[in-house]
Order: sequence, then C-alpha cells, then structure tokens
Amino acid sequence: MSHHVAVVGAGLIGRAWAIVFARAGFDVVLHDISAEALEKAAESIEASAADLVAAGLLPDTVFTARIRREPDLAAALAGVDYVQECGPENLDAKQALFGELEAACTPDTILGSSTSGILASDFAAKLAHPERCLVAHPVNPPYLIPLVELVPSAVTRADVTERVHALMVDAGQVPITVRQEITGFVLNRLQGALLNEALRLVGGGYVSAEDLDNTVKHGLGLRWSFMGPLETIDLNAPGGIADYGARYGPLYAGMAETQSSAPDWGPAAMAELERARRELLAEDDLAARQAWRDRRLMALAAHKRDMDNTDPDR
Repeated sequence: MSHHVAVVGAGLIGRAWAIVFARAGFDVVLHDISAEALEKAAESIEASAADLVAAGLLPDTVFTARIRREPDLAAALAGVDYVQECGPENLDAKQALFGELEAACTPDTILGSSTSGILASDFAAKLAHPERCLVAHPVNPPYLIPLVELVPSAVTRADVTERVHALMVDAGQVPITVRQEITGFVLNRLQGALLNEALRLVGGGYVSAEDLDNTVKHGLGLRWSFMGPLETIDLNAPGGIADYGARYGPLYAGMAETQSSAPDWGPAAMAELERARRELLAEDDLAARQAWRDRRLMALAAHKRDMDNTDPDR
C-alpha cells in the first residue's frame, strides 16, 4: 500500500523516522524550519543508510531518494496522509506546533506525535479536531528498534488508531496500543521501574554502577532481547506462569514493600552516578560509544531477522 507521510522536525528522531518510512517504500517529506538542520539531516541519513547496507540490513541506499526535504510547512503537508511530529518535548511548544499542523493539512490527515511523555489529550486540547491525533512514541533509534507505542486520547477516533497501526506495520515497525492514557505510557513505565530500582541499589551501596549494568546486559537483557518478562517467567517454572507465581510471588510481594518510596534523582545522586560512569567512559568518548551501540543494534537486528526467517515457532 502506498503511503505519503511528512516528518516534522529534522532532529535525531525525525531523521530516524524518515529512514523508517522511506526504507519501507513510503514517499516522505522531511520538514524543518532550519535549512541547516535539513542539510545536517541529509548527511546523517546517508551515513546511517551506508551503515545499514554494511550491516547487511539493506541491499543499497537508493531508498534515501524517497526523502524530500522541505522548509515550508504548507508545502511539506500538501497531500500527505500522516504526519509524524518530532518537535520539542514541551507542552506549550507542542500545542503551538499542532495548531500549525492542523491549519496546514487537510481534514483527513492523521497527526501523530513522537513525544516520550506528553499525552495527546494535552497537546491536542486546543485543536478543533483532536479526534485525529494520537501519540506514536518510538524507541531510539526507531530504524533499528521497531517498537512504537500508539496512545490515543479518550476522543481519538478508533479508526485513526487502527489506520496508524496498519501504517506502522506497513513501515516494518511493531506497534502496540496503549488502551488508555497513562503517564510514561508503557515502555517508559517499565524502564522507569528498572531505573528506579537501579538507583536504589547503587545509591544504597548494594552494588557498583558497573556491576548493576553487568547484571542487565549479561543477565536479564539476554533473555529480554527475544522474550518479554511475562513469557520469561512462564518458561521459568515447570507448570508455567501460575506455578511461577505460587513459587516466587511472596518473594516479589515482599520486595515491593521496600520499593514503594521514590529513589533519589537529585543533583547529588546524579553527580555520583556521573562520576561512576565517567570513570568507565570519558565524556569525549560518548559519541563514539553511541555509534558503537548502533552498530551492535544493527548486528542484533540482522541476527533476529535471520532467526525469524528460519524459526517456524517465532
């Protein structure tokens, strides 16, 4: 199915969305009010495309020709079916931007936001037609991590959510639907639970920052790269998930009683974590490590693709 989409905002997430959509064969318009940002985005997209080819995830980089850069918003939105907004993570800025989007696009155009935490009922509150708006929250970078959280508001039309779900499937992503609005959506609430406990454990002196990360990347993370936490425990007891609950439920319930208070996210605690992390990775090496992360994600994506193609039980 042919899709015509606009990506509004040419920062890191906007560039990544442009890759996602163009790679799937969509016609893509990338908009930003800054000509410099659009130029940098073009360079970044070409570099990422070359990395994808080198990793064996794409045969060539010709898909980038499907991405048209456009600094004029009205021209960018002309004739598109869907808009993926990637503006600043600020409610006032989002409300203003969505007002501009609504004024510039046709009544049938669906408006989705990449926001990590602002609810659609908030950023679309001042629009004439909030029923065509929803959150479509990706995981960074979305061209390597396919999950997309679709979070409609109470007034979002059901067919809008269904259409965006189908569009994301056509784009090669894995959409999930959050059935009602909640702060942090689903992914960040799960991530937040782990981060909050990580801060309790490191801040309480139970484990070092390095060993905490080792616990996840050499332990939990290995299973979680191809199974969710509920499937994990379903397979971790002879009788399945109910058996697991009977065996270990009291342990987890007891731990929860010690996890009810918020951990310390204050400046002093962050400074200590910063010190611990900078001992392991110098600030000047952050960009190189980010590039390393993306290459590792590419290798993992290639492995999972190959396994999915050969595993009848996937």
